[in-house]
Formats: sequence, structure tokens, C-alpha cells
Amino acid sequence: MSTLLHIDASARTGRSGIDPHGSHTRRLSARFVERWRAARPQDRIDYLDVGARPPSHVTGAWIHAAFTPPDAREPWMGEALAESDRLVDQLIAADLIVVGVPMYNFGVPAQFKAYIDNIVRVGRTFGFDRARGEVPYWPLLVDAGKRLVLLGSRGDFGYGEGERIAHLNHTEASVRSVFGYMGIMEVHELAVEYDEFGGELLAQSLVQAEHAVDRLVDHLSARHVQFIMENA
Repeated sequence: MSTLLHIDASARTGRSGIDPHGSHTRRLSARFVERWRAARPQDRIDYLDVGARPPSHVTGAWIHAAFTPPDAREPWMGEALAESDRLVDQLIAADLIVVGVPMYNFGVPAQFKAYIDNIVRVGRTFGFDRARGEVPYWPLLVDAGKRLVLLGSRGDFGYGEGERIAHLNHTEASVRSVFGYMGIMEVHELAVEYDEFGGELLAQSLVQAEHAVDRLVDHLSARHVQFIMENA
């Protein structure tokens, strides 16, 4: 049995195509998870809605606590890090992380940035040792075999690699950087575009994205079965 961590980051509630003003990324992430569950009903699905219930933002007290060695922490420090610890534990337990993350003003929503700031933790998801010299940092999840799926949406079009405004896309690139820093290197991504255009352009983009989600689920679930058989 594997564990899939499903995260929604959109401030919009509901799903497009079902609910008025619903979220495209919630629509894609739900489709992915429903298809995954159909293919692998034995797997565990954990759900986190940071769009509707964002984690607390990092504070000075949080930073003080996080960079204090565990055996030297005062009781209040454990309380300051309790939410972060739960989120890190959930991430570590997951084999596949599926995130619906829309582009807001060329980057990730603030709600998802709060999540990122809570899971990038010294001693938990990355290591730090000044004795290592010029490169004191290293990823702690690098050998965990985790995979990340980013399902996005954009108001404009042409944000893909090599396209006309790819240089303005700081959404997927920033998420790849953060998760890679922790050691999660395998990333799959796709996105809906033309949200601000609407009409046929958006409709076509949604259809293409949904077909891509279906293909990705089939590909990843087949690979997962192969991995299990090879390591049985």
C-alpha cells in the first residue's frame, strides 16, 4: 500500500464545470485522485486544503524554535512547531504528492507559500552542518522515492517552457526548486491556460489538461506496479 498526499491551494472553492466560479486546479486534482483511487483502491489518500485552511505563517518565534537543536528546545518551542511537525510528518509519509496550485500574479498563492515555509525544516527535510564547508546544506528526502505532481491553472497563455512568456512563470519553477531542495526530484506538471479568455480557448485547454491527467495517472500507476514487482 502506498500513500498519496492530495493538496489543494486554490482560494476558489468547488470545482470548475460543477460549481459556479469553481477552481480549475481543484477540478484537475480531484480527477487525478479519483482515477488513482480507481486504479489503486488499496492506497491511502491524505487530503490537505491549504487554500481554504492555510497553515500559520512563519514567525520569529517559529524560526528560533526550528533552528534550536531538538534536545535544547524549551516547551514553548514544541508548541510553536507543532503544526509544522504535523505537516512534515504527513509529507514524509507520502509516496506521491499531488498539488493543485494555480498561478497568482506569476507565483504561488500565499496560502501555499505558508505551507512551503512550514515543511522546509532544518533537521527534518534538509540537513545543515557548518563543518561541511561551502555547501553546508543537503536534502534529507533524496532517497525516499517520492514523486510530485503539479496541476496548475493560468489566466493567460504561453507560460510553458520555450513559449512567449515562460520567463514570467514563477509558479512551477519555484515549487520544483523547493521540493528539489528537500530531495524530491521527480516532478510532473501540466496546467490549464486561457482562464481570463474563457470561451472555446479555455474549454479546449481544460479538455487537453484532463486528458493529460488521465495519461499521467495511467503512466505513474503502471510504473508503481512495476517498481513493486521489481523490489518484491
